[in-house]
Amino acid sequence: MAVPKNRTSAARRDKRRASNSKMRVPGLSVCPQCHEPKLAHRVCPNCGYYKGKEVISVED
Repeated sequence: MAVPKNRTSAARRDKRRASNSKMRVPGLSVCPQCHEPKLAHRVCPNCGYYKGKEVISVED
């Protein structure tokens, strides 16, 4: 069975775990047209507007 020859330092150990801290919940903003939450800088999936213009037509 493999056994580590030297102790792993805290800095080296924490560097390996650092990539998990980057996984965050995406930031949501409120659509100015329909006031529903949407992802920032994207077309609203609820009403189809982006920057005050209708980009896609959404059927209700």
